[in-house]
Parts: sequence; C-alpha cells; structure tokens
Amino acid sequence: MATVTSPPTRTAPDPAPPALDGRARLILFVLCAAQFMVALDFSVLNVALPVLGADLGFDPATLQWAVTAFALPSGGFLLLFGRIGDLYGRKRLFLAGLVLFGAASLLATLAWNPGVFLAGRALQGLGAAVIVPTGMALLTTAFPEGPLRARALGISGTLMSLGFTIGMVLGGVMTDTLGWRSTMALLAVFTLLVLPLAPGLLPESRTPERPRLDVPGAVTVTLGLLALIYALSTAAQQGFGGADVLVTLVAGVLLLVVFAVVESRHPAPLVSLPVLRRRTVAFGNVGGLVTFSMMSTIVFVLTLYLQETLGLSAFASGLVFGVQGLFSVLAGMLTPKVIGRLGARRTLVVSLVAQGLLTAGLLGIGRESGAVLATVAVTLASMFHLGAIISYGVTVTSGVSDEEQGLATGLVTTTQQVGLTVGIPMLGVLATTGTDLFSGVRTVIALDTAIVLATAAVVALGLRKRA
Repeated sequence: MATVTSPPTRTAPDPAPPALDGRARLILFVLCAAQFMVALDFSVLNVALPVLGADLGFDPATLQWAVTAFALPSGGFLLLFGRIGDLYGRKRLFLAGLVLFGAASLLATLAWNPGVFLAGRALQGLGAAVIVPTGMALLTTAFPEGPLRARALGISGTLMSLGFTIGMVLGGVMTDTLGWRSTMALLAVFTLLVLPLAPGLLPESRTPERPRLDVPGAVTVTLGLLALIYALSTAAQQGFGGADVLVTLVAGVLLLVVFAVVESRHPAPLVSLPVLRRRTVAFGNVGGLVTFSMMSTIVFVLTLYLQETLGLSAFASGLVFGVQGLFSVLAGMLTPKVIGRLGARRTLVVSLVAQGLLTAGLLGIGRESGAVLATVAVTLASMFHLGAIISYGVTVTSGVSDEEQGLATGLVTTTQQVGLTVGIPMLGVLATTGTDLFSGVRTVIALDTAIVLATAAVVALGLRKRA
C-alpha cells in the first residue's frame, strides 16, 4: 500500500509591522507638529537675547528672565495639566493650550517693554505645559502599545530633537535678517497652521470616572517644581552660593517631600505612588533625566569651545549642531526598529552606554583643532541620545492604563524639562568659572561621561527582569 506523505510544514513569515492609515498619519502630524513647535520655542530665542535685550531695554542682569519666564511654568505645571486632561478631557485642554500658546507668541512679538515681553513668555510656557502632556497622552492613547506606538513616539521624539536643534540655527538666521521679533512671530504662525486641523481629527479621551482633583497635591507639586526649576535656572548665572538660589532649592525639595506625604494619604492622588514605584516608570525616567541633562550640557560647553577656543562664528557653530539634527532624523527612523528587536529596556541601556562612550571621545579635542572631531562625536552621541529619549518614553508608558497615560506622559515631559534645566547649572558652570575655559570644558566632558555610564549601569540593574 502506498504511503501518503504530508507536505512539508512551512513557517509563516513574521507579520509586517502595521502601517498607519491616512487618518492616523494626520493625527500624528498634528500632535508632532505641536511638540515640534514647543521644542523650537526652547531654543529659537537663545541667540537673539543680546539683540532683544538692547531693543526692549532689558537690564543685563535680568535678561536671563527671557528664558526663565518660559521655563518656570512650562516645567512647573506639566504634572498638573497632565492630570487635569486625564480627568476632564485631553482634547479640549490641548486645544486650549494651542490657543493660549499662539496668543502669547503674538503678545511677545508685539511687546513694547520688558514687562509685556516677559508676560508673553510666561504665558507661552503655560501653554506649553498644557500642550506637551496632553499631546503626548493623546498620542499614546491613539496608538496602541506595540510597534505602532513605538513608531509614533519615534517620530515625535525625532521632531522634538530636531525642533530644538533647528531653533539654534534658525534663531540666528532670522534675527540677523528679520529681527528678533520674527522668532516669536514664527511660533504664532505655526500655531495657526496646527490649530484648524486639530478639532476634527483628534479623538477626545479621559478617564471613565471623574474623581475630585487632588488640590493639596497639585499645589505642593506645582510650587515644588517651580521653586526647583527657578533655583536651577538662576544657578546658571549666579552659582549655587546665592541666598535666593539656596532658599528656593531647599523650599523646592521640602515641598516635593510634602507632596509625597500628601499623595500617600489622598484617596484620589494627583500622582499614583504605585505607578511611581513601577520599575519601568522609575528607572525609565532616571535614564531620560540623565540623557537630557548630560546632552544639553555637552551642547552648551561645545558651543563655548567652538566659539571661544577655536574662534568659530555663531553661525558656523550652529551648523555643527545642524548636522547633529539631520542625523537625529536617521536615529528617529531606526530606533523603533531596534526597539522591536531588543525591546525598549535594552535599547535604553545600549543607547546610554553608546552616548557615554562617544562623549568620552570628545576628550580628544585640542586647543587649536578639534572642530571635526567635535562634530562627528556630538553627532553620533546625539543619535544614541535620541535612541534613549524614544526608548525611555516607550518604557515609561508601556503597561500603563489609558486612564493614567496623562500621568505617565506628564512624568516623561516633566523629566525632559527638568533634565534640560539641571544639566547646565550643575556641570556647565564648571567650564566658565575657572581661568582656563578649555580645561573646564574637558573636565565637564569627563564628568558627563562618568555620569551617563554610571546611569546606564543603574538603569540596567533596575530594569532587569525578575525570574
């Protein structure tokens, strides 16, 4: 009797990652454009400060408030508005933030004295504090956990990094050709491009239950963050020895301690302590805090090195970081694929290690040459820096319910803001306080390297899966 052989078993090919449909692409465009706009605002004004100060009559000692007035509300109110969006509707709050940001940008454009300009900057920061956490929460709830969310966060992270870098170059060009007011007008125009598309595209999302807002927690965490950011921002100019810096720093820490006590006892806390105790949330944010703070420090000290030591112009120095921005786009496209293979946790650790090692390569710069080495090293380091940004965002938001996405993304964006604030006062000031700028720059590079590599080890241990 003849035997019948069954056909060989074929292994099904791995399914291709799901593609974004047309509506999803538009939603992603609107949300990423808003994040790009806020990132642009962080840096577009920096090189315009001397011209702006002379035009409006700023006292040199108070000119730093043009930056601090934005940083205080944009960092201090992030958690509060993220939670309000969770409870009362992220879409409506996001739209309100866009309106506020656009109106504030117009006010800053038309400012006729320092007081009006600072009011516009503060309202811009408040609008950013609404847009960033609600926009991130809308993004993570619109795209399900997995490849789609990783891809969406990758695009968002790329555009945020690109916005910060483009702002450094664009600010100088616009100030030289059109005047400093054009930098603020650009943000108002950007808002007008995004705002009409958002209402019809974005889905509303909120928690199904609407508990009362944790007012004591909101007050203590907001005041604590405001005090902390003020102290760290002011320390960049005054150092940590100033009385106002020390008082606000201590006050900020004490308020955050009180906030933790309040949250442990409140029936509906602003920040769920069990969420903070999750290893992915805690150690993911540690990785994010360090990668933001240390990379911003490197950009700061390299700007000093290129201009003060090597004598490059501000525009030529900006081009160095423009190259960095272009390669960040490549990193943004590759990182989601790496996350798909290694997972977000491993990608975060690998990115931190690579960022640290490439930062160490900057120790090879010299007093008379090193622009090429600086360009290559900072470009490659920024690629892994962006890898860490994307992977820590995926790590922190993974496994968090939709009801708490506003909280999780609020923590992510608060980490970003605090990271951008603390690095330069803590380390960057070392490059400018000594008599030899070049030696100070090398010291900062060495400390930056050590901190990033130590953090990589801590995050690796903290995120290690239990048996």
